[in-house]
Amino acid sequence: MHIEFMVEEQSMEEALKILLPRLLPPETTCRWISFQGKQNLLEQLPIRLRAYAAWITEDYRIVVLVDEDRQNCHDLKRQMEVAALKAGLSTKTSSGGERFQVLNRIAVEELEAWFLGDIEALRQAYPRLPESLTRVPRFRDPDAIHTGTWETLEKNLQRYGYYKSGYRKVEAARAIATHMDPGRNRSKSFQTFLTGLSSLK
Repeated sequence: MHIEFMVEEQSMEEALKILLPRLLPPETTCRWISFQGKQNLLEQLPIRLRAYAAWITEDYRIVVLVDEDRQNCHDLKRQMEVAALKAGLSTKTSSGGERFQVLNRIAVEELEAWFLGDIEALRQAYPRLPESLTRVPRFRDPDAIHTGTWETLEKNLQRYGYYKSGYRKVEAARAIATHMDPGRNRSKSFQTFLTGLSSLK
């Protein structure tokens, strides 16, 4: 199987490049298409999917991953689904359990919620973070943080002496993903992403 990943920016690409070898069968090959933000991806999505539909082979799958960014999650998912269906491609949602070509997934509310879902990985990447963060109630459900997950992560890192001049998303994504354990992640949208990946066949 070959998977084409369309992601909205480089930090998401870098995190998944580290995580996916632990999640996919070893014979799976991947290619990454990183866009200049979510809006750029969504604008290009219908055109890209129509191009895939013209030549896609039986062993190809497409994964589209974007941040929610406080947008209505159902509306965003519908927009992604419609783009695939209009291109003539089947999606996990539309397939009724049959084999499908496109997996649409949303990080709620941002990629950083997935990082906050694994405080243990954060502490390994940034050892000055205290163990007490594992008991902070709001981190038990990081997808429910509505004050900005990257801002929340930046604030906590800066409090303990990291990124004083500003959070560096790509650097942080590499550092945190290296230590993430997918099975213990408390982000519901991350677990939904994992379930989708496991259904690719």
